Amino acid sequence: MDEQELREAFADYGRRVEEFRTSGEWAGFADLFTPDADYVEHAFGTFKGRDQIRRWILDTMGAYPGNVMTGFPVGWSVVDVENSRIVCEIRNLMPDLGDGIVREAGNITILTYAGDGLWSREEDVYNPAHFLELGLQWARAAEQHGALNDEAAAFLAAYGGPR
Repeated sequence: MDEQELREAFADYGRRVEEFRTSGEWAGFADLFTPDADYVEHAFGTFKGRDQIRRWILDTMGAYPGNVMTGFPVGWSVVDVENSRIVCEIRNLMPDLGDGIVREAGNITILTYAGDGLWSREEDVYNPAHFLELGLQWARAAEQHGALNDEAAAFLAAYGGPR
């Protein structure tokens, strides 16, 4: 495998993730991986195989704050041809509330390429406290702007403490 193949596979991964985000149909995300893939998620554990990955992604992207995120652009990436890996920063963006403030949290993703357009491993490295704070900040701001939905309100009530 060469650098060009890795870059093309990573570009396809990004296009597919954007399709899932746009449609809200995340089940196909698991099909980006080999049947025996490992997905290492530091807050939720390690998922083995497509079925576990699919259950996790549906739960994660089907609930607040995942279900309101508006994009996952790549901040930067490095190609590691020797190990068939892409290491990158993923920006997790929340909706614009019209106040000019960009609300986001980042993670480092390590993808291991298996060939034929499939990935054998993904590891997402991040600080869960940053994502909790992002969800709370956005919910508080949405409340101030009259844009708070029921799920974000429940999240705020559960994790935001007294207001």
